[in-house]
Amino acid sequence: MNRIFLLLLALTTVFTFTQCKPYHPEGQGITGQITWLEGNLMPTISKSGSDVSKNSKGKPVKRTIRIYPLLKISDMSLESGLVQNLAAKPITEIESDESGKYSVQLSPGRYSVFTVEENGLFANIFDGEGNVQPVTVKAGEWTLLDIIVNYKAVF
Repeated sequence: MNRIFLLLLALTTVFTFTQCKPYHPEGQGITGQITWLEGNLMPTISKSGSDVSKNSKGKPVKRTIRIYPLLKISDMSLESGLVQNLAAKPITEIESDESGKYSVQLSPGRYSVFTVEENGLFANIFDGEGNVQPVTVKAGEWTLLDIIVNYKAVF
């Protein structure tokens, strides 16, 4: 009797989960989380030999995010780790929520993504072709882009 019950339970479970489709929101774009890091994050070892480094995971923050057409390093000027001038106008601008999470629908294509900081724009990822914070959006797909804002951190 127990074997029949277990067999029925197993078949019901398999049937139930094979009929469910994974959730995929419509459209395409970029989604992720913004995290803030600052201060001395150099590894530190105590006299006893244990690692007493500060937490380098950072904390989620609310930020304005600007999306530009794909830009190269030559399309901007930097000062104190922040972008001061760009050779293009933003396509769109959005806000992350209090936990740093954001999503923006975009047409398929390649983009550069910046956070708006008090004294300029921030991006810290560059590819081998000189593109700034490059992200590719494909039709019907969401691209994950978690951004760590770390221009006030020391590693």
